[in-house]
Amino acid sequence: MTAAKPASRPNVPHFSSGPCAKRPGWNPQNLKDAALGRSHRAKVGKAKLKLAIDLTREVLEVPADYRIGIVPASDTGAVEMALWSLLGPRPVTTIAWESFGDGWVTDIVKQLKLKDVVKLNAGYGELPDLSKVDKNSDIVFTWNGTTSGVRVPNADWIAADREGLTICDATSAAFAQKLDWAKLDVVTFSWQKALGGEAAHGMLILSPRAVARLEGYTPPWPMPKIFRMTKGGKLIEGIFVGETINTPSMLCVEDYLDALNWAKSAGGLKGLIARADANTKVLADWQAKTPWVDFLARDTAIRSNTSVCMKVVDPAITALPAEAQADFAKKLVAAVEKESAGYDLGAYRDAPPGLRIWCGATVEAKDVEALTHWLDWAFAETKASLAKAA
Repeated sequence: MTAAKPASRPNVPHFSSGPCAKRPGWNPQNLKDAALGRSHRAKVGKAKLKLAIDLTREVLEVPADYRIGIVPASDTGAVEMALWSLLGPRPVTTIAWESFGDGWVTDIVKQLKLKDVVKLNAGYGELPDLSKVDKNSDIVFTWNGTTSGVRVPNADWIAADREGLTICDATSAAFAQKLDWAKLDVVTFSWQKALGGEAAHGMLILSPRAVARLEGYTPPWPMPKIFRMTKGGKLIEGIFVGETINTPSMLCVEDYLDALNWAKSAGGLKGLIARADANTKVLADWQAKTPWVDFLARDTAIRSNTSVCMKVVDPAITALPAEAQADFAKKLVAAVEKESAGYDLGAYRDAPPGLRIWCGATVEAKDVEALTHWLDWAFAETKASLAKAA
């Protein structure tokens, strides 16, 4: 018997974990004042880039003595700039519990070929033992594991009197989770994550300690021009007032400005966090009454409020071989997408099969609620098809 389809669909069925949903009310006309056809080095271009930096500082509540720069190649470019420019003089502790964190470990060990590296790892849905972090080492970690739905609960595990630097990939945490700036020396993120901006641009935020490292340490390896942040042993200050290393898209800049202004109107950081929390609560309430699904992160203290990862736990499905379970999850997601009720819901390719639903601040709680009904419908349909095939 075919299950009845839900009566309504999400108004905005975009639940991708990047690029993420545009802010509520977004329209291309919002970008009509973009400095198109103008040099980014002209007064108008520099002013808009500087404004993007200033609004970032205001919304994220970044300390006044931290530098904020717009850099190439999204969050990946920002992280790579930090790794290649700062690592080397101290031992390194890497902390990874999902795909992107593992990627930074690979770069540190296999590309930079650093030898004195301690790797703290955990499986999907869990965190490593953070008490094992050596405060004398440089620390590289993601604040929020985008592909596992697991975040650090706070920065209490980072020593206030640390001697090393903390390098934090915060791309799916910024604008949705409270970052402890006093414990962070390098923070990176991209425009296309939590604020739903356009892709290809990254943000690099440096503490005074990170700047001191840059000015007092020269890496032993060749440094590509696109990574260079110093000249003659001094920080290139222009990078941090909008004089970008390469040519940015002024259309993307305008879109980021639009998102930042919306963020201010939504209550700033406090309002953004509240929106993300409310979206995640919709899924938590649904999961509590839905026997076939559970969170990948069982511990609520470390559960993400942006990239929410879930798994199918129905006994009839978990009894299947791993390949068949993965196929079931893909068919469930495909059924929802076919009905235009929710796009890009599948788990990341390296993660356990299941769902990954973006719940950041640009998503509306009523759309998450509508999605859950379609997920129930798709589960029933997919399970019925499986039984019929058997």
